[in-house]
Amino acid sequence: MAMLALKPPMGWNAWNYFGPGEICEKVIKETADAMVDHGFLEAGYNILSIDDRWMSKERDADGNLQADPERFPSGMKAIGDYIHSKGLKYGLYEGAGVLTYAGQAGSFGYERQDAKKFAEWGVDLLKYDFGYTTPGANEINLFRRMGQALRESGRDIIFSACLGRREVAEWMKSCGANMWRLCGDITDNWDSIMKVIENAIGLEPYAAKGAWNDPDMMVVGLNGQGYVGQIGGGKGCTVNEYEAHFAVWCMLCAPLLMGHDVRNTTPEIKKILLNKELIAINQDDLGVVAYKMPHVSYISDKDFILAKPLANGDIAFCLLNPRETARNMILAWDFCGWEVTDTVRMRDVLLHEDMGEFKNGLAYRVEPHSAKVFRATRI
Repeated sequence: MAMLALKPPMGWNAWNYFGPGEICEKVIKETADAMVDHGFLEAGYNILSIDDRWMSKERDADGNLQADPERFPSGMKAIGDYIHSKGLKYGLYEGAGVLTYAGQAGSFGYERQDAKKFAEWGVDLLKYDFGYTTPGANEINLFRRMGQALRESGRDIIFSACLGRREVAEWMKSCGANMWRLCGDITDNWDSIMKVIENAIGLEPYAAKGAWNDPDMMVVGLNGQGYVGQIGGGKGCTVNEYEAHFAVWCMLCAPLLMGHDVRNTTPEIKKILLNKELIAINQDDLGVVAYKMPHVSYISDKDFILAKPLANGDIAFCLLNPRETARNMILAWDFCGWEVTDTVRMRDVLLHEDMGEFKNGLAYRVEPHSAKVFRATRI
């Protein structure tokens, strides 16, 4: 089997907007069309992933998973064929328990059979959730069983593990996972985004090519709508908050899985999600996750200054202001491997503008609930 997910996967997942109630064949086909028409596929978002409630609660006479006949009347291979016909990869959801969270047929006890069926259907990514497990079941072994079954399936299938706890970063790679959720479900508000970011900080040593920390699917563009948008209070986020959200995901080498209704993407959201310079930072060949700059006398412990080494020797910096007021933030070279006296050429990644050359660091005013991202080259 080939090594998979050597760069953070990019694509779209149905859950954040459509949840368990609205997912169906029509929505998936329209979304596949929209991912191509709006330029998302061209930008690298090449996975379309169907989440919970695609399957029936009952298996067929041979014990195989089967599609919900009302939601996916053509079957799961046919919908996968349609996704592939658009140049996209096909993602699918299952759970490690006897039932999924939405109460449908889970994979417990059927791991090998299900993995072979996924391969027959042409699945390229499996999101594997944890719930409704047998009391006392060993969670590590449950994920290990599916990881092994996927490797034996005869098809290269990215294994996206969803247990939703920080400590899984310590062991999920050993189960064969290519990405693993670090937290519970994100919601469409700034407080939730910041909690997810804070939870992910410090876990960068566990990530590597083919094995990524996953802070959850993005809420960029939900605007308080859809399943997760309503759970988040229905207000959504500002454009600046969504831009900061996307910027930090790029810095953390997070899988970039959109969650909004792609069919109705606004120009403001498209501008955020199609920022080629930010995507290049996320997909950089070095594959190193950003680390948080240390707290010193001139850097508040409430400031988030992230540094991400890049393959060509550049360093990407993200100045994140989670506060309610604007903040003057100081970026110093000496905490990222350079000398404080080095001359550095800076580029504003969000504005796509060259800023000039700087010595001894940079002071920059960052607005509330906003981020600035710079690409720095030592000269």
